[in-house]
Amino acid sequence: MAKLLQLEPSVREFFRHVYQAGLVSPFSDERVAIEEVLAGCTEASPRKRIECAIQKVRRQLERLEQAGRIDYTRYGKEDGFLVKAGILFAFFYTYRERFDQLIHGQIQAGDTPIKVMFAAEALPYLRQRGFSEADSLRYFALSYQLRRAYYFIFRTLVGRSASMKQLRHDLWTNVFTHNIDLYDRFLWNRMEDFSTLLLGETGTGKGTAAMAIGRSGFIPFNERKKTFVESFTRSFVSLNLSQFPDTLIESELFGHKKGAFTGAVKDHRGVFDHCSPYGAILLDEIGELSIPIQIKLLQVLQDRKYSPVGSHAEGRFQGRVIAATNRSMAEIEHHKIFRDDFYYRLCSDIIVVPPLRERIRESPKELDDLLKFTVKRMVGRSSPELLNMVRGVIDSQLGENYPWPGNVRELEQCVRRVLLKKDYAGRAVAPSGERLADILARGVVEGKIDTQRLVTGYCYMLYQRYGTFEEVARRTGLDRRTVKKYINEWESQTA
Repeated sequence: MAKLLQLEPSVREFFRHVYQAGLVSPFSDERVAIEEVLAGCTEASPRKRIECAIQKVRRQLERLEQAGRIDYTRYGKEDGFLVKAGILFAFFYTYRERFDQLIHGQIQAGDTPIKVMFAAEALPYLRQRGFSEADSLRYFALSYQLRRAYYFIFRTLVGRSASMKQLRHDLWTNVFTHNIDLYDRFLWNRMEDFSTLLLGETGTGKGTAAMAIGRSGFIPFNERKKTFVESFTRSFVSLNLSQFPDTLIESELFGHKKGAFTGAVKDHRGVFDHCSPYGAILLDEIGELSIPIQIKLLQVLQDRKYSPVGSHAEGRFQGRVIAATNRSMAEIEHHKIFRDDFYYRLCSDIIVVPPLRERIRESPKELDDLLKFTVKRMVGRSSPELLNMVRGVIDSQLGENYPWPGNVRELEQCVRRVLLKKDYAGRAVAPSGERLADILARGVVEGKIDTQRLVTGYCYMLYQRYGTFEEVARRTGLDRRTVKKYINEWESQTA
């Protein structure tokens, strides 16, 4: 039996730092500290720091390769583990740009997986360094997953505020857990049972956060076909539950067979049937679900089996479940928005998407970051001219303390309005319950308010106070759907 190789103490310590760098989120302060140690500097820009670290790792591996000591399986357990970490670190950054090109190409191609021509070079890179055929395929796919996650979290959720840094860190942890070694050894193909609840006001970007998770799942690579088995563009689907009455929600979730009910003129696939085993499904506005629908959905979430309406055939979904609501944690806890068993089935992880006013309060430059990002996305390129025009209108017409009640969604519409009319007056923030009561009472006394506005305003005032459509319906004697319609009507009239 060949004698096992050993690393020199200094080399072992170096690769231990490399291993630690691979473990932690790239959006964490801990990662920055480790990169500084690897690079041997603290003042370099993030790009220069990581490039310096990459070069040092490559040089250490080149020395091992020149000495015929690059096969990690020839080392003892600990040293082999560290050399393996170094190889994977170098591998990821060697092919980082080509993974980025693959992401862009797949976005352009859509749902048909495209050929990965550099796989013929990348897979031997690993196999020549001790990786089995199965492990080389898995780590190739894992590297692609890592790059996709970074791409969608970093590029679609911009902002320098502390709350946005925390959000990016939370999303990364949601995909890879707090320790990627744990994910690699136990969970890379078992994440379907980890549900997520996204909390945040309307317009904060919960859908964007959910998409970042849904497009970042592990997708296996088919070496014979030279493609990943699925395009990430079809790995995320969403359904806004508030758009449908209770009588149709089951059909939208689980599908139905032709003739199952009046109007079911053909078979219909539900959103669970569209859910990819390598992605996620977003159930948006889940806080509006009635208790009977929560019970039916709970059974599906527990067993992962469902039957279309009007059929006994069972389907099974394998993707992750992401739920989103604009209800606050206080509302959920105090007003019983969810049944307890339903809530506990949803909350493997809870992530809060911060409101825009909080982000700007933490870092005033956040507004500039978002405006630059939005303008570039709208016109296809950066434009200091347009950016200055939009910022000028905001400064002169809204002021620095405007609370952005519609959050990022409002900001996007503000940019569009300024590009069209060079004008944006903003939105009046809805008055508090007490102030609204005064307004309604004065309208009655003065005879200046019609019945429709009185009823919608009263429903909205009760909703502000009690937090649920059900409680407003109970107190007014109206049905839940009418209450919701009135509240939405009041909000639209005050926008």
